[in-house]
Amino acid sequence: MKIVICGAGGRDFHVFNMLYRDDAETDVVCFTAAQIPHIDSRTYEVAGPRYPDGIPIRPETELEAIVEENNVDEVVFAYSDVHEDHLHALRKRVEPLGARFTPFDPDRTMLDPPRPCVAICAVRTGCGKSGVSRYVARVLRECGLRVAAIRHPMPYGALTEERAVQRFVSEADLVAQDCTIEEREEYEPHLDVGNLVYAGIDFERIAAAAAEEVDVLVWDGGNNDTPFYRPDLLITLVDPLRPGDELTYFPGRWNLEHADVVVIAKSEMATENGLATVRSNIATVNPGAIVVDGGSPVDIGDADLAGKRVLVVEDGPTVTHGGMGYGAGFIAATRAGAEIVDARPHAVGGIAKAFESYPHLEKVLPAIGYAPQDLADLEESIRRAECDAVIIGTPSNITKLLTIAQPTVRVTYRFEERDGTTLADRVREAFC
Repeated sequence: MKIVICGAGGRDFHVFNMLYRDDAETDVVCFTAAQIPHIDSRTYEVAGPRYPDGIPIRPETELEAIVEENNVDEVVFAYSDVHEDHLHALRKRVEPLGARFTPFDPDRTMLDPPRPCVAICAVRTGCGKSGVSRYVARVLRECGLRVAAIRHPMPYGALTEERAVQRFVSEADLVAQDCTIEEREEYEPHLDVGNLVYAGIDFERIAAAAAEEVDVLVWDGGNNDTPFYRPDLLITLVDPLRPGDELTYFPGRWNLEHADVVVIAKSEMATENGLATVRSNIATVNPGAIVVDGGSPVDIGDADLAGKRVLVVEDGPTVTHGGMGYGAGFIAATRAGAEIVDARPHAVGGIAKAFESYPHLEKVLPAIGYAPQDLADLEESIRRAECDAVIIGTPSNITKLLTIAQPTVRVTYRFEERDGTTLADRVREAFC
């Protein structure tokens, strides 16, 4: 049977490794690529002995041609944070050509981990998973347990054996492994608080390596993807700033339906209507879940931004395919009384293309840095802006990668609990 796997440089490889790598009855013709730039002309080189030349990656825009040219029997959808309408549209593209269309099965693609595991997932990208992951790791460490954060795959570099298992303990490891902004956004905050981080492509080998030195695995999910490990405790974040998305975005609804604990993130920023909507939807699809109100307070230290003109640089995935028009940087700047400079007139190259692709974006600048040219475009877009300061709202300190002439102010955020039903208690009950 001939198969195409639709992906975005991560989940698709895990689905292949779990279900098809050693299956002699299937032939994976190619992966297709969406969402992430610069990945649609590469080869998945670590596909195993059945694919000695690797498996090509082609643009999703060529899907119909791929199906027809190769007499494909099945198209497996294997990426995340897409509206259910996107799935329907892809189905309509391939089924008239005689191919079956199948979204990946979360249960069949979960590994049984060698250590107890807590998974932090969400219903959309940009809910604040990383803050909750750090909070949970701290609670576990306070119990005397050794922990490792295992990150959802982000293989933006060469898809070789060297990237099958990655281990990070310091900034030097990020430099040595040539991490992109997007990777740094996820790894740096963990390293800053002393968490060991594992990532890569082969998650069976990753778990085995981590198990040699820790007691509990903390699955720090990407986008709104489902866990790669079968967790002992599943924590799912919902976002009251995007009420209703918890029911309509794939595969985030699965995370909500199966959660042991649901965290209502950013509750201090939400309207009463937004909070009421997500509470009602939680009660409808998962009435047995424990519900925790959480906040994501932002901090700019002692910076004085009142009346100043500022350019805000935000986390790329959150404000692009995540659908948010702003992030932590914008919130912090407006609360501090700053005047936000419109980023759009100053954008060049790939950054300008991002504004075209995501018209919901307005004043903030997305920190896109998947490749050297992206970094050059981001640096030039910042240079062109006339402002008193640049607000760094990304979790990564991009001043380590870019030359920025203007004064910079870095925004940080953390997770805090806001009611009597504490997430920390649930974590202690499960693992301590």
